[in-house]
Amino acid sequence: MPIKFYSKTQENAYLSNFSPHGFLLDGLYWPTVEHYFQAMKFPTHPDYQEKIRQAKSPAQAKTLGRSRAIPLRPDWDAVKDDIMRRAVQAKFDTHATLKTELIETGQETLIEDAPTDYYWGAGRTGTGKNRLGEILMETREGYTTE
Repeated sequence: MPIKFYSKTQENAYLSNFSPHGFLLDGLYWPTVEHYFQAMKFPTHPDYQEKIRQAKSPAQAKTLGRSRAIPLRPDWDAVKDDIMRRAVQAKFDTHATLKTELIETGQETLIEDAPTDYYWGAGRTGTGKNRLGEILMETREGYTTE
């Protein structure tokens, strides 16, 4: 049975990018995966990246990251999956309890049940790419083959 998660649900919320599990990456502490992911859209604007890193919530970080007042890095589509992969890996490497919970999902399919996101999630119709779910399953696979 697939395991569904979404930032606004309690069950399996630890899988969400909004879960309050910070980590060190690139020499800085990031409060959530969402903070890191959104900030990486603007590598040539360190002040704006810092504003995102210091956002009071992952929702605020997401809003700042979606702004186009600052130009988005031109290679974003090519690098966004790897950026997500690095942040997810750092989160689970940092938090042993979460790592154990992820491993304990076994071989179940992990689905971000985001109704409006057809790239990172499954979308309202379930036809989305579910890239976040796939990256979580790749991360889990890496732990179980160590």
